[in-house]
Amino acid sequence: MRVVSCNSFAPVDQLVVEERPSPPLPDGHVRIAVTACGVNFVDALIVQGLYQLKPTLPFVPGGEVAGTVTEVAADVTSHAVGDRVFVTTGLSGGFASEVVMPAFRVIPTPSTITDAQAATFVQSYCTAWFALHLRAKAQAGEWLLVLGAGGGVGLAAVDVGRAMGLRVIAAASSEAKRELAMAHGAEAVIDTSNEDLKVRAKELSGGGVHHVYDPVGGAMAEAGLRSLRDDGQLLVIGFAAGEIPKLPANQILLRNRRVTGVDWGGWTFSHAAENAAMLAAVIAAVAKGELHPVAPRTYPLTDVAEALTDQLERRVVGKSVLLP
Repeated sequence: MRVVSCNSFAPVDQLVVEERPSPPLPDGHVRIAVTACGVNFVDALIVQGLYQLKPTLPFVPGGEVAGTVTEVAADVTSHAVGDRVFVTTGLSGGFASEVVMPAFRVIPTPSTITDAQAATFVQSYCTAWFALHLRAKAQAGEWLLVLGAGGGVGLAAVDVGRAMGLRVIAAASSEAKRELAMAHGAEAVIDTSNEDLKVRAKELSGGGVHHVYDPVGGAMAEAGLRSLRDDGQLLVIGFAAGEIPKLPANQILLRNRRVTGVDWGGWTFSHAAENAAMLAAVIAAVAKGELHPVAPRTYPLTDVAEALTDQLERRVVGKSVLLP
């Protein structure tokens, strides 16, 4: 089997593609021939040692895969050889031509999506669902401003927000990203390279938005905070800009605004049953065609450094996958 190996926490161009023996198949597990590995911004942070959790070296990066079952343990009845499936591997293990996973974690791929889509929607869509349904408790008809709306995380929020009946404004820096956000349900867009985010968001929403979905951080976070109406909330998703913002507390106090943390990954460890129900709801919505994961950009496994660099430099429109 072929894998991407991270032998030290270093720049992404230090990753190595190598051959390894196939792992054994323990009881309760299935073997999957991987057809697509999801590439996420967090993967680039992890291999550089910049994420808050660090796998033990050496490790195989990647947390989302899809493919076909090629072998099942004798005690497994939930899956069969030939099944199309997808699975989240955690912080590591995904950038490989083959994975062995516990059967209870492996999920049938809906017929409505490709393997490439199946390998790229779980992290972004579960984050968006967790943020908007559980943390924000957003209601149909409310205004939602999504920052970084052309990337995978932001685009999922646009799609989930539209499905919830929210009025979505998508903020992105390039025309291609804004066009993709409109195609996924945004009502309006803001060009963050040329327009004043706060001013334009207030104009579009008639005085301020109810929720701001912020996976970007940096200077954009304060502009998002100032875009809120009374009792609005800023949903802190991440810091793709690389800078953790320092928000002016008076802007929170004076308009009774709220700042809400969204850590879906951490929440899953202490809310396993609730997360399973949420994941089932997301998958059901995808299977019914209520949610529409974007068709990702593809790279061969050997171009892993390029794929991760494109994530770091925010060149990716939508999502991306490695093809083993």
